[in-house]
Amino acid sequence: MTPKIELLAPGGDIDAIKAAIIAGADAVYCGLDTFNARNRAANISFDELVGVIRLAHHYDCKIFLTLNIVILEREFKPLVKLLSRLANTTLDGVIVQDLGLLYVLNEYFPSLDIHASTQLTTHNVGQIPFLKRFGVSRVNLSRELNLREITAMASAGREHDVLTEVFVHGSLCIAFSGLCYSTSASAGNSGNRGRCSQACREEYETTPSGNNFPLNIKDNSAFFDLPKLIDAGVHSFKVEGRIKGAGYVHTVIDSFRKQIDGFVATGELLEDGERLYKVFNRDFSNAFLRGDLNQSMFIENPRDNSKSYAIEQSNAISVVEIQEVEQTLGDEKEQINVDVSEKIKHLSIEKISLRIKFSGTVGRPLSITCVTQAYVPGSLSLEEKTVTLQSQGVLVAAKENCIDQSAIEKRFNSFNNASFDLIALESGGVEEGVSIPFKELSRLKRELHAVLTNNTPVYAEVTLPKLARHRKNEDVSAGSGASGSAANPAKLSILICDDTDLDLSHVTDADIYFKLPDAYKRGCTKYVDFFNENPNLIPWFPAVLIGKDFDVALNILEQVTPPLIVTNNTGIANRAFELGIKWIAGPFLNTTNSYSLLAMKEYFDCAGAFISNEISQQQMKSIARPENFKLFYSIYHPILLMTSRQCFFQQSVGCEKPRIDNGCMLSCDKSTSITNVKGASFAIDKQKAGYPSIYNSDQFLNMAIISELSDLFDGFMIDLTNIGSGGKEMPDKATLIKQFEHLLNEQGSSAAYETAQATINDMVIESTNTQYHKGL
Repeated sequence: MTPKIELLAPGGDIDAIKAAIIAGADAVYCGLDTFNARNRAANISFDELVGVIRLAHHYDCKIFLTLNIVILEREFKPLVKLLSRLANTTLDGVIVQDLGLLYVLNEYFPSLDIHASTQLTTHNVGQIPFLKRFGVSRVNLSRELNLREITAMASAGREHDVLTEVFVHGSLCIAFSGLCYSTSASAGNSGNRGRCSQACREEYETTPSGNNFPLNIKDNSAFFDLPKLIDAGVHSFKVEGRIKGAGYVHTVIDSFRKQIDGFVATGELLEDGERLYKVFNRDFSNAFLRGDLNQSMFIENPRDNSKSYAIEQSNAISVVEIQEVEQTLGDEKEQINVDVSEKIKHLSIEKISLRIKFSGTVGRPLSITCVTQAYVPGSLSLEEKTVTLQSQGVLVAAKENCIDQSAIEKRFNSFNNASFDLIALESGGVEEGVSIPFKELSRLKRELHAVLTNNTPVYAEVTLPKLARHRKNEDVSAGSGASGSAANPAKLSILICDDTDLDLSHVTDADIYFKLPDAYKRGCTKYVDFFNENPNLIPWFPAVLIGKDFDVALNILEQVTPPLIVTNNTGIANRAFELGIKWIAGPFLNTTNSYSLLAMKEYFDCAGAFISNEISQQQMKSIARPENFKLFYSIYHPILLMTSRQCFFQQSVGCEKPRIDNGCMLSCDKSTSITNVKGASFAIDKQKAGYPSIYNSDQFLNMAIISELSDLFDGFMIDLTNIGSGGKEMPDKATLIKQFEHLLNEQGSSAAYETAQATINDMVIESTNTQYHKGL
C-alpha cells in the first residue's frame, strides 16, 4: 500500500495560498512580514494568517509558518510575543533555522509543531537525532542529495520518529542552503536573514569557457522521479516558489497533484509535465537526485525559459513564426491567470462576523446568545450559527457592580480579534440594577471561547526568564583584584590543514586546529593514525559531510576520541556528545544569539562556540555567555561566499570531464577567478578532498575586536589553511602568528600594539572587516 504522500506548496501572498489550496495541496508554507527567509515575497499579516488557517482547514489543508532565519539577540522579545499569539491559533507547524529559536520553541511552546528548515543544511544521518533533541518533528533535506542518500536519511528519520521533506520542484541554489554568504560579507544582505540578492544569477564577464552566467543552474524538478522518492520513504514533496504568483503556484501544484494521484491509483505516471513549461522556469534538471552532476545542469538564461522552450518545441525559425509562438504563449499565460482568479475569487479569509447579545432579569440566569458564521459541510457557503449559554447562578438586584454595557465591553471586547469581527455587543436585554459575581462572567467568557474555537486550549503569554550573564574564565581566584580579562587574556588559536604546517607548533603555544577534509576514500584510516601521532592537534570537522564521508569522519572521531574537537557539522556534534567528547561549535554553525549557546550547552554539553562573523560589534555585545562556556571568534580568514556540490570550473575555465565523480572531489585542486559585470572579482578555489567554493577577493581581518570586545571572548582564531587564496601568495605564517600574539598580549594599549597592527596590515594587503561594522 502506498503511504500518504504530502504535497507541500509555497504561498508568498494570499492569492498564491488560495491557488495552492484549490489546486489540491495537502499543506502550504507561508511567511509573515517578519522573521522569514523570503522578504522579497509579499508575505501576509497575522490577521490574514488566521483567516488562511481557517480557509485551509476547511479544505483539509495544513498551514506551516516560516520563521526560517537566524535570530538576533534583541529580536527574542518580539519573537516570543509572536509565538505566544501563534500558540493560540490552530497553526500546524513552524519552519525554523536558528538553534536558539528551536530551543525556545521546545522549552516554552510545546503546542507548536517544529520543522527544520532547509537552511539547517541537513544532509547526514547524524543530524536527525541532533534535531530530534530540539523537538523537531520533520526535516527538510538538503537539495544536493541523491536517491541513495535520501533513502538513508528517510530511514534514519523513521528510526527517530522524524518525517522527511524533499524539494521536488522550483528554483535551485547552486550553493548549499544555509552556507551561502554571497553578499553578506559586503552589504549585510544575508541569505540567512531572507535577503538573498542572488549573486549566482548575476551576469559575469565572459569566462574562458565562453559563459556569462557561470553560476546559474536550471530549476529542480523531480516530476518523473516521484515513485523513487516514495520508495525512498520521503513523507513530503515540497515545491519552491514563495516569490511566484498564483498562476504559477496553481499550475505546478495541480500538475503534481494529478501526477501523485494518478500514480497512487494506477502505479503509473500519467502526466507529461508539459504544463510546467507554460509558467516560469529555467528549464529543468534532476541531476542532484540522480547523482549525475554534469554540465547540462547549467543554463545561460537566468530568467524565464518558457518562451525559448515553446519556440524550440514548435520548430519556429522565422521572425513571424517566433512572434506567433510568443503570442500564443502569452495568451496561454494570461488565460492561466484569468482561470485561477476565477477559481479563487470566492475563497474568503475575512474574519467571521460575531454578534453577542446579553439578557436576563432578577432571579434568572444571565443568558448569552452568540450569532456567528460557519462553513456548510462540503461547501464554501457560510451559514449562521446560534449558540446560547447561561450562567450557573442567577442575577440579583444590586446598586454596585451592575451588569451594564460598560462591564460587558470590558470583559467581552477581546472577541474582536484576529479571528472574529465583533459587529455587535448588546446588553439591552439585561434588566437594570442587576449583578452577578464576576467569576461567573469569566466562566461564561471561557465557555464562549471554547465554543467559538472548538475547544482550542488557551495558552498564557510566555515571558522568557532573564538570562544570567557569566564572565569568562570565572575560575580566577577570589580576591585577586584582577578582572577576568586581565588575568586571562584571550588566547590565540590557528587553523591549518596541511601536515607541512605542523612545524608552526614550534613558534607558538597557540591551540592548533587541524581542518579535516570534506571527502575521503571509503574506509580511509590515515587521519586516525595522524591524530594519534599528533595529540596536540585539535580536530576541526567541516560543515558538510555526506554519506561515506560522514561515515569516515565518524570513524576518526570514534577511533581517536580526542579530548576536544571543533565541529561545523551537527551530526558530528551529536556523536561527540554521545561519546562524552568535549566540542566547540564552529563558525559555520552561524551562532548569533545566547539561546543558541544555551541550547548547545544544555542539550549537548557543548564547551564553547565561535560567534558568527555575520554579526556586528553591537549585536555581539548583547550576547549572554552560559556558565563555564567559552566564546571564540575568527579574526583572520578567507571570506567564504558559497560552497557547492556542483563544479564551478565547468562554466569558468572549463574541464575535460563531462561530469563530477568521486575522483574529482579527492584529486582536483584547481583555482581561478570570475569577475561580474560590475567589476567585482571572486576567487574560485577547490582543495583536494574539498568542495568547490567561491571566496571574496578580500580576506577578513578584524584587529579592532581584540581591544573592543576582549572581555567577551576567550579565544581569537587565525586561518592559515591557504584555502580561498585563489592562487595569491600568502604571508609568512610564522611571522603572522607572532604579530597576532603581540596584538593579544598588548590589547591596543602600547606602541608595540600599533607596530604589530601596522605590520599585519602590510602583510595582508587586501582585507575587510565590513561585517563587524554592518552586521545583519
